[in-house]
Amino acid sequence: MFVDGGFLQFGSPNDLDLRQFFTASSSKCIVVAPAYRLNIFGFLASSTIANECSDFSVNVGFLDQRVALEWTYENISYFGGNASNITVGGYSAGSHSVFHQLSYDLGVPDNKAIIKRVMMLSNGPGMQPKSLEEAQGQYEELLEVLSISTMLTPARQLAQLRKVDAKVLIQACREMKLHQFRAVTDGSFVRHGLLNEISNGTFARRMKQRGIRMIIGECSDEHFVYGSWLPPQPGYDNIVQRLEADYPREACKVLMSHYFPNRTLPTKYETWQAAFGHIYADVQIHALGRGMIDALVQHGAGELIHRYRIEWRAVCVDKKYPKSWGATHASDLAIWFHGNGETLTPEEVKICERAFHVPLASFLEGKRMDWGTQHVMQMRTLKSDGTVAMEEDTMLDEGLVLWNALKKVGATGLARESKL
Repeated sequence: MFVDGGFLQFGSPNDLDLRQFFTASSSKCIVVAPAYRLNIFGFLASSTIANECSDFSVNVGFLDQRVALEWTYENISYFGGNASNITVGGYSAGSHSVFHQLSYDLGVPDNKAIIKRVMMLSNGPGMQPKSLEEAQGQYEELLEVLSISTMLTPARQLAQLRKVDAKVLIQACREMKLHQFRAVTDGSFVRHGLLNEISNGTFARRMKQRGIRMIIGECSDEHFVYGSWLPPQPGYDNIVQRLEADYPREACKVLMSHYFPNRTLPTKYETWQAAFGHIYADVQIHALGRGMIDALVQHGAGELIHRYRIEWRAVCVDKKYPKSWGATHASDLAIWFHGNGETLTPEEVKICERAFHVPLASFLEGKRMDWGTQHVMQMRTLKSDGTVAMEEDTMLDEGLVLWNALKKVGATGLARESKL
């Protein structure tokens, strides 16, 4: 099952073009690509509505994905598939979704578990999502933009929202300061203390028990595309406001202290937008992904992890992204999906096959994979000249500094117990 990306705000599985993947790739598989609710339709949250309205749920975008996964488990045999051999993969926000699907699956009894392997392409665990209590502020801002009174009962508020046309709701989101609707820590689908479960070994223990293997990695220049997604206006305060649209306030304080200790633009960034792109890429991919990997290794699950890094891009990517952006976010979709609707040259096809598709075929079949790395902290790297090298991770220490700083923030919301 492959989950498409788009910051959890836009996108469609129909954006995938798998024709060449099916005909040219060494990977032979059935692909289920589910649609799921996005933005306000998938991730609207309110503590008052959730507490008082039984017909309202949060994180329904993730729940859509889970329903699709359960449907696949129950029905894929009718399409020639093997329900006991399901890999869940995704790109960008789809990869972030894969993490949450994995964490949920690790929390169900063994006889209800579905996932056998995961592919997390250009995204990691991300931040512990906002609490329901903090999400209430975003909800009230939405009501204000739509001129719905907060003096109404929660049930009446919900009834008024349901009468609003979908296009009007989308436009209202664009007028909000907190304009990104993402997952919340509800204590159900997203547990409290989720990052702590990674750090204390709970994740590693369950992954080892079930033998769940993981492919996870990054592009070398992710930040260029990230910096282009609704970038803030220049200035320290504008960066704060933009980050708070995605992340909990306490986490944003840590981020701002880490990146801007003097509240000014560091010389290593040319612009505030460039700084924003690097922060976003570090949180979603580089730093927090490394924190998760390091914790899994420290708790004995290292043999399950297969890491990669991409520094090469196909010529067809020039149609979408400037050459100066290098191997930026989403440029490697042409690698994973043999052009993803564009045409690769014969030499480019060979590069993609040699770099990833030959070992990927074994991974998807549940067979032993020749990844080539000598230990888990090495990365299978597709170099800019199209060659493949096994390299040490030079960004590990830097990533762990931010991971450890964010760990101090702890779980969001009220102090509650949450166990796997």
